[in-house]
Amino acid sequence: MIKQRATMRLLKGEFYDMGVDKLQPLRSKWLKTKLIINNELIKPFIPDTQKYNKTNLKSMISKYGMVYVKPERGTFGMGVIKTEMESHQHFVYQIEQKRLTFDSFESFYNSLTRLVNKRSYLIQRGIHLLKHNNRRFDIRVMIQLSPTKHWEATGIIGRLGHPKKIVTNYHSGGTPMDIHKLLKSHASTKRRNELVQEMNELSLRIARHMKKKYPYLKQIGVDIGLDHSLKPWIIEVNVKPDPYIFNQLKDKTMYRKVIRYYRHAMPKKTE
Repeated sequence: MIKQRATMRLLKGEFYDMGVDKLQPLRSKWLKTKLIINNELIKPFIPDTQKYNKTNLKSMISKYGMVYVKPERGTFGMGVIKTEMESHQHFVYQIEQKRLTFDSFESFYNSLTRLVNKRSYLIQRGIHLLKHNNRRFDIRVMIQLSPTKHWEATGIIGRLGHPKKIVTNYHSGGTPMDIHKLLKSHASTKRRNELVQEMNELSLRIARHMKKKYPYLKQIGVDIGLDHSLKPWIIEVNVKPDPYIFNQLKDKTMYRKVIRYYRHAMPKKTE
């Protein structure tokens, strides 16, 4: 654990040397959504996302039945709220392990708005994720510039959510796992391999598209959810992805490559 914390401090410090300060606008989930939705090949995989307000909340929860209310700027899944309409008169929201039920949209909205507390939040269509052992999971795809300055998919890993929480992040109690183990009960070996290829290609397309506007971009982590038809949905794109998550896999091949590319992308220090 001490070694892990030391590694994370080192990598975080090095990341800022890599020019992440020039990518500060990309801390905004809204900006990233608007950026990638302009690509017609990426757009079909982006869940409907709108700014948080009363009109949008009522419209989206009526249309989808479940939506996520998330901070426009935030990390590790902190502040994410799952909201559901159980009937036309019953509404529910959950944050962390706290779950509240309301008998009207007005009381539901008022309570939620007090929780948001004038901060900038987004509403995203909820995706009913696949489960493993009755726990939701999603997938993180790591895309990095290679030493030859070409984008490569260097890692892919499943994130099995905490049984009592709504997010899958490692820092919120999620468990990193081999993607094939998570998908084994949902797809054949052939289909699993096809899905990995599809998610890698989608994530590479996102990286190439984003780099046109942000040339300093050197890596992204794409969080993808699979629904019950195995369609991939882009939950979020991170410009400061945690490379250490891949060290949780028994096979260290991905982790070694991710770290090697990560370090190669750092500017060389001069005397």
